Amino acid sequence: MAIFRYPRPMPSDITPKDVYLSRRELLGTGALGLTAALAGSARAEALKTHPGPYSGRLTPTPEEFVTGYNNFYEFGMEKDDPVSHSSDFHPLPWTLEIGGMVKKPQRLDVGALLKSSDIEERIYRMRCVEAWSMVIPWDGIPLAKLLQAAEPDSAAKYVAFESVVRPSEMPGQSSAFSGISWPYVEGLRLDEAMNPLTLLAVGIYGESLPNQNGAPIRLVVPWKYGFKGIKSIQRIRLTDKQPPTTWNRLAPEEYGFYANVNPQVDHPRWSQASERVIGSKTLFGTKRQPTLMFNGYEEQVADLYRGMNLHDNF
Repeated sequence: MAIFRYPRPMPSDITPKDVYLSRRELLGTGALGLTAALAGSARAEALKTHPGPYSGRLTPTPEEFVTGYNNFYEFGMEKDDPVSHSSDFHPLPWTLEIGGMVKKPQRLDVGALLKSSDIEERIYRMRCVEAWSMVIPWDGIPLAKLLQAAEPDSAAKYVAFESVVRPSEMPGQSSAFSGISWPYVEGLRLDEAMNPLTLLAVGIYGESLPNQNGAPIRLVVPWKYGFKGIKSIQRIRLTDKQPPTTWNRLAPEEYGFYANVNPQVDHPRWSQASERVIGSKTLFGTKRQPTLMFNGYEEQVADLYRGMNLHDNF
């Protein structure tokens, strides 16, 4: 199947950041104001950000869609459950542990990370396995920088991630209908984790992460489907064995370990050749566009999978 490539957005297509963010003042106490209020203390911390690679290349999705349309099953199964049911979640104080096959285990204060001069803005495409997409301006620290500080052992091959378990604050974890064995777990190969694109995000739109978007720290791997982006991470562990991942464990025939965005490999129940662009409108409803190989990041990551059968290793 031929892969359709649409042109990169031109600088003239990009909404200036100050103009884009100033729309909050115009919206006042409307939907966006309500979303921000529900986010609670997660947005109280100011971030120290500076432009990083891929800042300014894409026009972000309107913020109210990014903060109001989420998959975060710790808070419920519906798209509006996270924003509706996350106000009791307390993202700070928070400690992120990095251990396993490393020489220097780390215990990081995420509150302190929010003030770090290492935080960069990255505007990335986000493609959900459910065939919808957004463009999100993340603020975060390259995962490679934190892993390098821990000094991985030479035998380490994978990075395992584990989310927090707080059923008293995350009602989805006490629901009998989720079918998920908590905590939520994910994993990457070490070379994927060390890729410059891979980010630990602590903010969006220049503010701390809202609860519903994975506060206080989450994984962003823009060439993979969104379910790889584990939220509210508590532990990172380096290992020499491929770690289990939540959706691969639940339905291995549908959700592979790699989860690379690939328009040529369909989900068993739907095509991955195109995607709904959340927040867009046309005369016929929500815009659809062709899905790009590796979500448009083929130049940066294709070498990671050279010689690999991507149909088998989906």
